[in-house]
Amino acid sequence: MMPRRWYNEPVEDQATDLELHRRLAEGDAEAFEALYRRYAPAAYGLALRVTGQPMLAQEVVHDAFLALWRAPGAYDPARGPLRTFLLSLVHHRAVDVVRREERLRGRAERAANLEPPVGEDVAEAVVEEVSLGPRRAEVREALRALPPEQRTVVEMAYFGGKTQSRIAEELGIPLGTVKTRTLAAMRKLRRILLRED
Repeated sequence: MMPRRWYNEPVEDQATDLELHRRLAEGDAEAFEALYRRYAPAAYGLALRVTGQPMLAQEVVHDAFLALWRAPGAYDPARGPLRTFLLSLVHHRAVDVVRREERLRGRAERAANLEPPVGEDVAEAVVEEVSLGPRRAEVREALRALPPEQRTVVEMAYFGGKTQSRIAEELGIPLGTVKTRTLAAMRKLRRILLRED
């Protein structure tokens, strides 16, 4: 069986990659762009296979190349080709993103689980509802205190079960804006709720 090309790159490609990496380590933006043009398509294909979502795949590729730009020393040529390093970085980040999205979906599903309990769980659910009732009212009130653009992204994520990428797509705003609004909203909610305790 023949090894895949990226595990067995021709020597001239490796030398070119090593030269580009050396220039990248010196802060050469053109070297970075050349590496991006060379490996972004393969990185995107891998990220898309892992995440299954084009916007998440783009986010993963962006993050991986940004990490290379910020810390070019993380790549050690003695450990293998640059392509292998980059694709490994993309794969790990893609898996992390999928896990994060699954956690968020799980939280949203738990929050949205409004089905009444059955059998022995009824008494326990009633006790829990009575004890959590005032806290739910506080959370609803705190949500109303948020600016509309922050409240919208929080409601879409936590009550609608949508990923940040999906929210960006639906609202027609950049993913970074969704992340900024979500973070600001969570900080404000925390301040409000801690003040009420």
